[in-house]
Amino acid sequence: MSTTDQPTSSPLVTISTKPVPPQKRPEPPQYFAFHRVRKYVQLACVIVFFTLPLSNLVRFDIPHQRFYFMGRELWISEFGILFLAMMFLLFLLAAMAMVYGRIYCGYLCPQMIFSEASDSTEKQIRRLVNKYVNWEAKKRNLLSRGIFIMLLTAASVALAFVFISYFVDPRDLFHRLMSFDIRTAAGIAGATTTIITFLDFAFLRQRFCTTVCPYGYLQGILGDGNTLLVHYRDPQHECIECKKCVRVCEMGIDIRNSPYQIECIHCADCIDACNDVLGRLGKKGLIHYSWGEQELPENFRESWFRRIGLRDGKRVAVLLIMLVYAVGLYVAVSMRRAVLVRISPDRATMYQLAKDGAITNKFRLQVSNRGHEQATVVLSVEDLPGATLADTEDAVVVNPGATVLREFEVMVPQAAVPKGVNHFQFATKVGEDKEKYPQTFITPE
Repeated sequence: MSTTDQPTSSPLVTISTKPVPPQKRPEPPQYFAFHRVRKYVQLACVIVFFTLPLSNLVRFDIPHQRFYFMGRELWISEFGILFLAMMFLLFLLAAMAMVYGRIYCGYLCPQMIFSEASDSTEKQIRRLVNKYVNWEAKKRNLLSRGIFIMLLTAASVALAFVFISYFVDPRDLFHRLMSFDIRTAAGIAGATTTIITFLDFAFLRQRFCTTVCPYGYLQGILGDGNTLLVHYRDPQHECIECKKCVRVCEMGIDIRNSPYQIECIHCADCIDACNDVLGRLGKKGLIHYSWGEQELPENFRESWFRRIGLRDGKRVAVLLIMLVYAVGLYVAVSMRRAVLVRISPDRATMYQLAKDGAITNKFRLQVSNRGHEQATVVLSVEDLPGATLADTEDAVVVNPGATVLREFEVMVPQAAVPKGVNHFQFATKVGEDKEKYPQTFITPE
């Protein structure tokens, strides 16, 4: 047999029948959901808006000239506390605009919160009517609009009631509402506010922020190169022109045009939209929060105080001023007493001689009860031998919110005190609190 007739050997080829697993699509990166957090914050703001006036945490009662702050009843005469409170709030608003831009507008502003609620409610009503009502389009639109107007009318009454409750006692205002009072100042104010609220959330809504709101323009003035912005950056031209950032924008703007558009309220809905779309492709979003237009390196790590916005001396100075006013307000409120006692001499007549030869001096007593409970003030005389209170009781009862004015005389036997000016003290006791008030008693020389 020749070598050519011999069978040639070939290598063994093994074919695997095991299925090849499909390649997994890369998981999209996880991002912080700003929209969800914003809705939670807005819900908390609505609760606070309704709670403050109804619980007297913060309320300015104009008819009774009272200012309620953290459960304390401050009188309009307590100018020092009111001044510190107003200055603290003023610097708080200025600092928020300087450091965080228009975050207040997107997260905390009642106008924006209720405008967005009005938009979403109208869209939801239209969606439900189109789904369950088999009418022609024009009738469905009229039905949707009618239902929305009825709901908005009820909501406008409720919002106006809460707003006016910041300035009028809620119980008194409720009785006026039930009696349809449109004759008194409170009733007229409530009716006017209801109409304005209805027109605002029926027609104006977010346009208020760019046409009427003064705080929006103030934010633009206070902002600088270190103020928080919503910024679009695309150096690698990765934008796929899906325009979801435009569709979700409550203000109807394109953030890609500029971060300084006055309509932008820093709500971050466009950030979530870009992260969602590009995240499905395994890429990072192109819209971010940034301090001014500064772009930091990927591995750059800032200190904690710069990350919260304290990026220069100006912001630190504003924070220190806020702390000064906050401490002053706390000290003033903590030192305040619920019952205010004032004693002053009546020097229209220096002294008088009684029939029995005793000497009398006239004084005025003013007791203001700024608390919520009835108070009893016990008055006594110290360091004046033989002194008695003439024609008055030594205890004065004052109801909550009331002021008692009383004139009385201090009588001293002529031989008990030296001639001329004698120094003594009135002592008052209200519960466990004791106070002393230095005064002078005049006798003939």
